[in-house]
Amino acid sequence: PMPHIRSLLLASLLVSVAAPAYADFTFIVGSNRPPDSKAVEGFSIGGGGMIAMEFEYANNSENLDKVVPGLRTFMGNMLVQTPFAVAGFQPYATAGLGYYRERLDTHQESGFGFNSGVGVKTKVFGPLMVRVDYRVLKLRGEPLFGTVHRVYSGVHLAF
Repeated sequence: PMPHIRSLLLASLLVSVAAPAYADFTFIVGSNRPPDSKAVEGFSIGGGGMIAMEFEYANNSENLDKVVPGLRTFMGNMLVQTPFAVAGFQPYATAGLGYYRERLDTHQESGFGFNSGVGVKTKVFGPLMVRVDYRVLKLRGEPLFGTVHRVYSGVHLAF
């Protein structure tokens, strides 16, 4: 009986000091520029605390009339964020790299891209948050637009 009590006490101690699991999912809606503001949609999924990782997928369709290429990105990012809200907002900075595909009619370019940016999250209620983000994407290779500015907001669910 005594070894069982010790094991139970040790397990209770380990559980009480273990860091809680943290993950999140964000549905993204925003716009890419240049050459013209293009609606972009996507999602991100990630996890971590003050230093977090995320995978982000974003896509906007091409517009042949305005000569605006479609852009699809797959990025892995690292976020550094405050562990708590400051004046109701949790600011963060992010940087990452990944793969992109740009397409306009018969033109198609694929390659590696880098991104960096800043953003904030704010709690709505429970695990539901709103996220606002600004990023600069640098696309390698020969895309029609090598630098893309992305602004988006998203519904962010932490679990």
